[in-house]
Amino acid sequence: MKKIFLLGPSHHEGFTGCALPSSKLTTYATPLGNIRLDLEVIERLGKEKKHWSRLEKEVDEAEHSLEMHLPYIMHSMSDCDFTLVPIMVGSLSNGLEEVYGKILAPYADDESNFFVISSDFCHWGKRFGYIPFNSKEYTHIYKYITDLDRQGMDAIESESTNTFRTYLHNTKNTICGRNPILILLAIHAQSKTQFRTHFVHYEQSSQCADTSDSSVSYASAVVYQEAPTN
Repeated sequence: MKKIFLLGPSHHEGFTGCALPSSKLTTYATPLGNIRLDLEVIERLGKEKKHWSRLEKEVDEAEHSLEMHLPYIMHSMSDCDFTLVPIMVGSLSNGLEEVYGKILAPYADDESNFFVISSDFCHWGKRFGYIPFNSKEYTHIYKYITDLDRQGMDAIESESTNTFRTYLHNTKNTICGRNPILILLAIHAQSKTQFRTHFVHYEQSSQCADTSDSSVSYASAVVYQEAPTN
């Protein structure tokens, strides 16, 4: 049996730390069938109430960051017996990602487990309240956004939470899943396994030409186990 840990940001409900599904839920429904929640792991994590809260069903249903991955997971795992551990991530005070990294690192070290991190990248435009642009160095807004996002991807590939936090502080880039990504980096830092993150694809919903435009960026990365060196 495989366990899939799915981490996504909270867009609608404000809270600190991480939250698990309501104790009333046993499955998540998808058009391809129901996904069983791993109640054993969820209960084990939830016992540490200092670090884990529980989601109201209505809050869970309103959030898309986890939901949008479910059909893809169901399709990819259609021939496997697996369970899901959904984790919604709220705000993280400085260093709190290290707490969750320590808690989740043993699960990452288990090769039968798999982690999925949900995040878009730059949300650029007035409707997002984010319109930085360096017209002296860039002739096109979309090229500026591309470089901005590439710097973020480089920071993530560095496997350093401090590097990524510094990038976020300096650029204020509107990466919605920045906190789940920080937890992933903290997991890697505290795992016995050597992990590397590599970005494999990048797109923008549109190419912004002027300040009346807007776009959302999307980046896909894979995490692989680095072969030990002798």
